[in-house]
Amino acid sequence: MTKAVNHYDVIIIGGGAAGLFCAFTAGQRGLSVLVLDSSNKVGKKILMSGGGRCNFTNLDIQPHNYLSANPHFCKSALSGYNQWQFIAMVEQHQIAYHERKHGELFCDHSAKDILAMLLDECQQAKVQIKTHCLIDSIATQDCGYSLHSSLGDYQCRSLVIATGGLSIPTMGATGFGYDIAAQFGLNLLPRRAGLVPFTFTDWVKPICDRLSGLAVDVEMAVNGVSFRENLLFTHRGISGPAALQLSSYWQPGQSIDINLLPALDAYQLLLQCKATNAKSLLRNLLSQHLAKGLVLELQQLYWHNYADTPIAEIPDATLNHIAEQLTHWQIKPSGTEGYRTAEVTLCGVDTDHLSSKTMECKTQPGLFFVGEVMDVTGHLGGYNFQWAWASGYAAGQYV
Repeated sequence: MTKAVNHYDVIIIGGGAAGLFCAFTAGQRGLSVLVLDSSNKVGKKILMSGGGRCNFTNLDIQPHNYLSANPHFCKSALSGYNQWQFIAMVEQHQIAYHERKHGELFCDHSAKDILAMLLDECQQAKVQIKTHCLIDSIATQDCGYSLHSSLGDYQCRSLVIATGGLSIPTMGATGFGYDIAAQFGLNLLPRRAGLVPFTFTDWVKPICDRLSGLAVDVEMAVNGVSFRENLLFTHRGISGPAALQLSSYWQPGQSIDINLLPALDAYQLLLQCKATNAKSLLRNLLSQHLAKGLVLELQQLYWHNYADTPIAEIPDATLNHIAEQLTHWQIKPSGTEGYRTAEVTLCGVDTDHLSSKTMECKTQPGLFFVGEVMDVTGHLGGYNFQWAWASGYAAGQYV
């Protein structure tokens, strides 16, 4: 006996941030909306984000906070639904939140509050949500699209792909959204892990291992892009906000430049120490500004010949060279930890195929892409959630 076919105005594949937002936005227009998700519950990445507190947006959202082959693509959606509108919704639902550094907004209590808000909005908009649903095939038909799934057959006028990227496969991430894009002839830009820790296989690895757990305020740079944030040494390499931010701009084989004393003129500091603390050792002077363990590692690397020499006896040229090492510490990652721990997937569905106003495919009417599956990736700090809300809203207005 064949299963009954279910008709909807809109079917959204993927119950993450972008998918749920798109769902209730469309539902509020009186459309019948169905969300299909392959996992056992929706919004898993929302729940784990921000250490369980969900960094749901940022007070300062700008297009330059996003990476894309087309840097202009994100502008329309971000202006169409901005951070203030989302904050207003959070306040309307009486969710307590606070600001951390760089305008990052987090829930006071739990990321569960944000997911509950989205699900409440979906319920009010009469959105249906089905989990444990695997899509076997998608085909076009006169009235839109037909889907064959593990839960039965479905038809819709508009189909929204909100499947996310490849990051954190333990949360159920797959490349299914890319497969759909390829099925309908859309170009895919080479994907790679973003906002991800760096790993090392050379001389840097044992240093990271010995310093594991140490956080340092640094400025990290690559390809003309720099970030002033904390760097965290780990047993595998380096993490922390500075490293995660930089990973989205780094390419394999490149060295990264680290300024370990970003708030100081290192050479002038050493000359001043030479004038006022002539008998002091370099490691003791630098330990006033950097963790002692890090100073000892750097000493072993760069000035072991002067380890027990009073600073007054170290030539200025040598001090200048040491200052360069401190402010331009060059290390070359062997790679990253990959999708296993990456917060986002860089690149994806080429935005040249999509309308920046509606998120609809230009060559395939009724097919929409929202969120991380497309080639728009935000910085760390709430930017990717804002893109999910904004792109979901844009599509939800037009499906």
